[in-house]
Amino acid sequence: MVLVDDQALLRTAFRLILDQADDIVVVGEAADGDSGVAVVERTGPDVVLMDVRMPGTDGIEATRRIRALDGGRSTAVRPRILILTTFDLDEYVYEALHAGASGFLLKDALAEDLLSAVRAVASGEAVTAPSVTRRLIAHYLDRAEPEPRPAASPVPDRLAVLTRREREVLTLIARGRTNGEIAAELHLSAGTVRTHIGRIFAKLQLRDRVQAVILGYECGLVPPADTRGERHR
Repeated sequence: MVLVDDQALLRTAFRLILDQADDIVVVGEAADGDSGVAVVERTGPDVVLMDVRMPGTDGIEATRRIRALDGGRSTAVRPRILILTTFDLDEYVYEALHAGASGFLLKDALAEDLLSAVRAVASGEAVTAPSVTRRLIAHYLDRAEPEPRPAASPVPDRLAVLTRREREVLTLIARGRTNGEIAAELHLSAGTVRTHIGRIFAKLQLRDRVQAVILGYECGLVPPADTRGERHR
């Protein structure tokens, strides 16, 4: 994995924790977004621990650039990005998740939480629960409404590949429902729900439920008023 943070002491502290794990290898460090992208291109890590607020190229732009890598000799698999932040309700975190991060971690997290988060992201899981993502969206909306989407926006067109049932499942995912809750609400078996989710993620090229929540909000499956109404769910 690669560490990207402008605070050298914090990078050292994280590295000391990560180096104690037999299954985690730190292959590089960087003090800003530009250097972080370069290190990722050179080393091809599975996970990037990325600070969101840095001078120059911040973690949001660096995340976009890393997710856009087309897979060269050392980056056959795009790394998953775990965002570091000081605040759990931070609009910068929302932007980072929107840019392609797989979750976020508070900088004062316990050592075991850091290791657990890195392993979860490496295995393809999302560290941030959909309910937390919904709180982030609600908080972001309270501070500043996003600019209106043009009428000809291509984003809703992505949903055309879904069946009616798949769209129903995606809507419930975006509302923060668990697989069990989706199964109960739609009168489906747990296995059928998992199958639908797998097909939704494949068709829409989603990595995890966090990205599904964001897409559901942006495509209007979960309107802003609904988001605010369930912010304490």
